Amino acid sequence: MAFSLNKIMLIGNLGNDAETRFTTNNLSVTTFSLATSRSYKGKDGNWVNETTWHNVVSYNLPDFFKEALKKGKKFYIEGRLSKRDYTDKEGIKRYMTEVISEKLIPLEGREAGGGEYHAEKTSYESPATDNAPAEDDDLPF
Repeated sequence: MAFSLNKIMLIGNLGNDAETRFTTNNLSVTTFSLATSRSYKGKDGNWVNETTWHNVVSYNLPDFFKEALKKGKKFYIEGRLSKRDYTDKEGIKRYMTEVISEKLIPLEGREAGGGEYHAEKTSYESPATDNAPAEDDDLPF
């Protein structure tokens, strides 16, 4: 079998407060969006800012992280890319690319308005690398 790698590392700001839902198997699924930005010089010589939005999914996050994932907060996210498809209510097939988080690190401390974190818990690392549910049908969205 050939070696392959699916790893993504992002630093950005949350675009919305995280939302947590539970599957029928009581698996906690937390979702939020993360904005990353880059600047480059356009053809006219002026600086252009470009923002990319990423959909992030985290499984079984501790409660203190769920509460810390608020709009505007800066986080380091490490994980893997996942693509899935689903059929919406109108019967149209939709495709989605998501970052399945495996590690979360807040980049703003309490003094920077980063929320309340337990001193011994400044980051979260997923206990298993394949922590997604076996069936997509079990996801609440």
